[in-house]
Amino acid sequence: MSLQNITVALIGNPNTGKTSVFNQLTGLNQQVGNYPGITVDKKLGFCKLPNNIKANILDLPGTYSLNASSIDENVVIELLLNKNDKLFPDVAVVVTDVENLKRNLLLFTQIKDLEIPTILVINMSDRMKPKGITLDIPYLEEQLKTKIVLVSTRKEVGIDELKNTIVDYKNLSTEPCLNASSIDIDYFNKLRNAFPNQLLYKLWLVITQDVNFLNLERKEIQSSFAKSHSELKRLQQKETIKRYQFINDTLKIGQQIDSAKATDLRSKLDKILTHKIFGYAIFFGILLLIFQSIFDWSSIPMEFIDSTFANLANYAKNNLPSGEFTNLICEGIIPGIGGIVIFIPQIAFLFLFISVLEESGYMSRVVFLMDKIMRRYGLSGKSVVPLISGTACAIPAIMSARNIENWKERLITILVTPFITCSARLPVYAILIALIIPEKRLFGFFSLQGATLMVLYLLGFGMAIFSAYILNKILKLKAKSYFVVEMPNYKLPLFKNVAINVIEKTKAFVFGAGKIILALSIILWFLGSHGPKKGFDNAESIIIKKVKMENRLDDADYVNNQISSYKLENSYIGIMGKSIEPIIEPLGYDWKIGIAVVSSFAAREVFVGTLATIYSVGSHGDEETTIKNRMNAEVHPDGRKVFNFATGISLLLFYAFAMQCISTLAIVKKETNSWKWPIIQLVFMSGFAYLTALIAYQFLK
Repeated sequence: MSLQNITVALIGNPNTGKTSVFNQLTGLNQQVGNYPGITVDKKLGFCKLPNNIKANILDLPGTYSLNASSIDENVVIELLLNKNDKLFPDVAVVVTDVENLKRNLLLFTQIKDLEIPTILVINMSDRMKPKGITLDIPYLEEQLKTKIVLVSTRKEVGIDELKNTIVDYKNLSTEPCLNASSIDIDYFNKLRNAFPNQLLYKLWLVITQDVNFLNLERKEIQSSFAKSHSELKRLQQKETIKRYQFINDTLKIGQQIDSAKATDLRSKLDKILTHKIFGYAIFFGILLLIFQSIFDWSSIPMEFIDSTFANLANYAKNNLPSGEFTNLICEGIIPGIGGIVIFIPQIAFLFLFISVLEESGYMSRVVFLMDKIMRRYGLSGKSVVPLISGTACAIPAIMSARNIENWKERLITILVTPFITCSARLPVYAILIALIIPEKRLFGFFSLQGATLMVLYLLGFGMAIFSAYILNKILKLKAKSYFVVEMPNYKLPLFKNVAINVIEKTKAFVFGAGKIILALSIILWFLGSHGPKKGFDNAESIIIKKVKMENRLDDADYVNNQISSYKLENSYIGIMGKSIEPIIEPLGYDWKIGIAVVSSFAAREVFVGTLATIYSVGSHGDEETTIKNRMNAEVHPDGRKVFNFATGISLLLFYAFAMQCISTLAIVKKETNSWKWPIIQLVFMSGFAYLTALIAYQFLK
């Protein structure tokens, strides 16, 4: 990190538009990672400021105050206390919502006490007029001892002023807004005298929060200034009351609200969208629309990508010199990567809809609705957040369960979240549904394929709820917790926010899966292109002898396909597949599907890429045949289609319920600090998936 760069920390309550400000400043110049040793996301962006100054923009987790109640909030406090941290901010930008200014200013006054140069951004300023809000900015700046910037990310107003203010951060006042130590003058005077070289409010945070501060040990401070838990809570409450008294007095003059101008659209919409009957019906309708669109809108780009990769493999085979390296490219790398790239349109559409629902404020209403269901099955209302976010990926979803205070409720949430259909399952679902479900429409509008996809998502959710109910009984969960969710204002989603979210998440999915796909494609190609000398090397002479007896030696395509098929069956991968065939045959799977199922334990989406690689090894005939067509044309020795209806349903159910992601197991181990729970999770989910797939195939075959 360059020493000339300014480090800017964006801080604020959830739903204040902090991410929108971050996106306006950084665009696509963003990196997402974890804080060292902590599974909490950090977003770091880069921005060019006036006077050729560069800025590192750090988007910190949303927090309501510096009285931390979660790991996310602890991250904010520990960074602001540690000047030795390489991400310690030169300037803090506190983002507030113009409609919730009173609540948002609590955090602002606390950060001012840390004597960090602080800018107050009042976001959503375009809503001031319709809501009848007027602000006396000079008065507020005088009282809050800072520079205020009015911003509207929707109208792209105030961003340039914010950049200029950041550049001028050294001229900002670091004086606190109020004297919070007056809540217990004697106690704080003793604390100040004992540690004269330290900021008083930092000392107070070290005492009240579970954090470390510079070279001071917590025990060293608390040994001399120990207070009981109840006394500390009482002082924290007094501090909060004092801060709100100051905020109220300031806003009495600095903010005027004409309630007659404020519209009541939000309450009217809430009555409909959170209604005990209509709310669920609307949510069900939205889900149906999403899954219809995933199939309908993505069909054209998917067909284009599929044919492009088939043509690319054919072009490479015809133009590159023949040999092992060319075979690797044409039969391993290109089909393997094509097996994941083809699903970019569907994954992008899924993230598009999720982003729109989050940006509009509707997702919080969904969380509120589903809380009523969760409580019946022993889950915390806060469990809804991991379950909803599990539709993208189980790993961050499991991490987000850290906000659940009760350990048993958190454990149940962690164990059932992998049942939720994540985006990695989408490629598997999409290709199998396209193979076994006809392209028919119900009532002339609803796609049968889209409806099938929605049923699979609902099956996963239903199994998560059922498992939670069983675990609740087994673990005898009795502790009660309370669920509080903030209902943000409704707003039209910002195109830029949605676009950045879709691009970043799709890119992360593709590159994350791409590394695994590429590595496995090379391994699978090698295993499929080589084998024990006795059977593999003599394949040509064995097949020619057999074909002579059939009087089909003149049919070159038939001879080549027979040789390729014999080589594949006698390759290393063929031998491995044949060895597990007795276990998977009752499910309707042949050895090739078995290899794909086993390899997809690395990541679910590998299933399609594996089959694409296997079917491409030594293939002859029409080299431009797409992955889907090759899978559709695959037949058993007796002429039956491999991917028939019974086998397809069996596979869909297996992937709906199986724990097939090593990364998810690893994060469960990390979050539970034990191998016991991920092993139980793996055995139960895989066993249930096998049993369900077995029953389905035996019933349908």
